[in-house]
Amino acid sequence: MTYVKVEWIHLRDDEPVLLYSELDESRWENRKIEVFADGRCGYASQTESIGSTRLGEEPIPPMAEIAADPQFRPSEITEPEFEEVWAKCTRSR
Repeated sequence: MTYVKVEWIHLRDDEPVLLYSELDESRWENRKIEVFADGRCGYASQTESIGSTRLGEEPIPPMAEIAADPQFRPSEITEPEFEEVWAKCTRSR
């Protein structure tokens, strides 16, 4: 698995500012977390989704491709980092 965090730089209240994804070897999302500027979050997995968060309908592009768009700042994170955010978001439900 690969774990990705993407900061999304924008001023819209209705869109998340942080996107976390757990990706399989083909870069399909298994789990996803969206965090909004006000601290609320949504999440999705293969079996459920909360809020407007949904798993991607296509594989996630390579990091360099995401980084080519100046509104996105992608980085790889560790599994424990992802699990910490997942637990915090799913616990708040």
